[in-house]
Amino acid sequence: MTQPTHTHRESGGKYAELQQHEGAGPLAGQWLVIYEDLNKGIQSVTTQVDWLTSYREIKPDDCTICMGTGHDHIKGNKDKPCGNCYGLGKVREDGQTPADMWELSDVAYRIIQLQQNELEDLRKVAAHPGVMGLIKRERQEAIDNSIAEQEEKWRRGKGHGPHGQRHTGD
Repeated sequence: MTQPTHTHRESGGKYAELQQHEGAGPLAGQWLVIYEDLNKGIQSVTTQVDWLTSYREIKPDDCTICMGTGHDHIKGNKDKPCGNCYGLGKVREDGQTPADMWELSDVAYRIIQLQQNELEDLRKVAAHPGVMGLIKRERQEAIDNSIAEQEEKWRRGKGHGPHGQRHTGD
């Protein structure tokens, strides 16, 4: 049986990337990905852009039951955690299920360390003076655009006076 290489970001599932080809005819200039849905046994084709945005690669320490999501797709209940990885979405580095609480705590610690490293990297980027200025400018621009949009909608809308006129108090 083919091993899964990817899973869908939203709906989960097990998929194997088989090949990539350059498109021809109307798809010229685009790369196509041929993949197999291992649950249904169906081969399909999609564009590389769709493949990269909709599917993610399965890492060696991702749970083999939930494919790293933390909930069991087999039962279909997203409110309940996966019984294999206890809702973490990860297993031991060797791919085995944690046997006891200590091994589970090692998995959780590894996840926390990864998140702390990513957060520290983001803080370093945000600490750059140009980044904060850009963020403030973008926020102010979004506020200004929102106010202008609301006023334009109000001006185009129907008023409450005779024939839909607006009474502005003048």
